[in-house]
Amino acid sequence: MKRANTFVRTTRIAAAAAVAMSMALAAFAVPASADSDRHPGKHQGRVFVQTDSTSGNKVVAYHRAPDGSLRKRAIYATGGKGGILGGSVVDHLASQGSLTHDRRHNLLYAVNAGSNSVTVFSVDGDRLHRRQVISSGGTFPVSVTVHEDRVYVLNARKGGSIQGYRLTEKGLHRVPAWHRELRLNTSTAPEFLHTPGQIIFTPDGSRLVVSTKMGGNSIEVFPLDRSGAPSARPVVSSKAGSAPFGLTFDRRGRLVVADAGPNAVLTFRIENDSDVTLLDDILTGQQASCWVTRAGNRFYVSNAGSNTVSGFRQSRGAHLAPLGNTTTGTGTVDSAVTPDNHFLYVQTGGVGAVDGFRVNDDGSLTKIGTTPVPDAVGGEGIVVL
Repeated sequence: MKRANTFVRTTRIAAAAAVAMSMALAAFAVPASADSDRHPGKHQGRVFVQTDSTSGNKVVAYHRAPDGSLRKRAIYATGGKGGILGGSVVDHLASQGSLTHDRRHNLLYAVNAGSNSVTVFSVDGDRLHRRQVISSGGTFPVSVTVHEDRVYVLNARKGGSIQGYRLTEKGLHRVPAWHRELRLNTSTAPEFLHTPGQIIFTPDGSRLVVSTKMGGNSIEVFPLDRSGAPSARPVVSSKAGSAPFGLTFDRRGRLVVADAGPNAVLTFRIENDSDVTLLDDILTGQQASCWVTRAGNRFYVSNAGSNTVSGFRQSRGAHLAPLGNTTTGTGTVDSAVTPDNHFLYVQTGGVGAVDGFRVNDDGSLTKIGTTPVPDAVGGEGIVVL
C-alpha cells in the first residue's frame, strides 16, 4: 500500500453532546419491548434480512429460538425498490452493510438501491415500524454506517459517493456539506466488480473507511472533523490487483479486510495520518472472498464463488490462523453473528435463503438449518440481534 494524501488527525464528538443527542432521539425511536437487547439472556433473538427485490424492497423478520433455528414472523416493505448491478448474479448490491442496526437508538437502516433512498425503521422486538424514507444523496446506495448521531451512506454508481446525515428527534437530516464524490472507475464491465463495496466508521468514530473493489483497488480513509464533516479528500492506499470489499475491525481497532483480488484476508493498522500499514495477510484458498464478519477473536469470510465460509482465529498480535472451510448453499454472500458470538447466519444469494450455523468453542461451524427468504434471490443485507 502507498500513501496518497495526509490529513490532520481529528477528535471525537464531545461526550456531553452525545448524551444530549441520545436523550433527544428518544422521541424518534420506539422503546425496546420486553424481549429486547436490554435483557440479554432472557429473550430469544431476532434476525432481519433484506430482499433487495426490484419490485419492492422488503425486510423479513425472523424469530430466533435458543437453538438458533429461525421462524418467519413478518415482512416489512421499505417503501423503495431494490436494484441489480450489471454482471451480478448472487450479489445484486455487491456490498456489505446494506442493512445496518443502530444499537444506541434501536433503529434499522435499509438501502433502496433502485430508488436512491434509505429507509429508517424503529425496532420493537421482532417488529419493525417504518419511520422515514430519505434520499441517499447519490445513485444506487449500497452500504450504511452509523456512529452516535452521525449516519453515512455509500452510493455505488456514477463514480461513487458518500453522503452524511445527522440523526435528530425528527429522523435523519441530510447535511449537504457532508457529501463527497469518490471519482472511481465504476463504468468498466462487469459493473458489480468496479463499484465500491462498503463504508464503515472506525470504532472511535473519528474516521470513515471505504472499500473500492476494482473501481479503485484501494482502501480510502476520510478523517472527520469535530462536526462530523469528512476531509475534502480521502487518504488513499492502493495496490494493483487488489479488490478490497468487506470491512470490519478486531478487538484492538485494527482494520480487517476481505480482498476479492487475491482472495485474502488482510489486517491493517490505521495510522495517525490515516494511512494504513499492513500487519498480516492470509489467503483463503477459495473464490470470490468478499464478505467478512467478526465473532470475538474469530473471523468468517464468505466465498461466493466457492459456496463456502472460511474461518480464521486471530492469535498472537494481528496474525490470523485458518480454521477450515464450511460448505453453504449456492452463492455465499453477507453474514452476521449473534451478540454472544454463538451463532453465525449467512445469506446465500443463489437460492435466496439464510444458512444458520452454531459457532463451536474451537471456532468450527455446525449447520443448524436453511431458512428460505421470500423473493430474495441475489439479495444482501442481514442483521442479527
